[in-house]
Amino acid sequence: MRALRLARKMSLRDMQARTGLDRGHLSRLERGLVGASDDTIRRCAHALDVPTAAITHDR
Repeated sequence: MRALRLARKMSLRDMQARTGLDRGHLSRLERGLVGASDDTIRRCAHALDVPTAAITHDR
């Protein structure tokens, strides 16, 4: 997810604004320290304008 976000020149603050999720939580998600619910995955995919599979690697 981090690579997708950076490719779009988005900061964690931008992701926070687009998803409504806490910036710290987003950072932990990107580092693999916490798991993500289906809702979180959908929100992040929508914010990045990618299919959910792009984030989940065919979860």
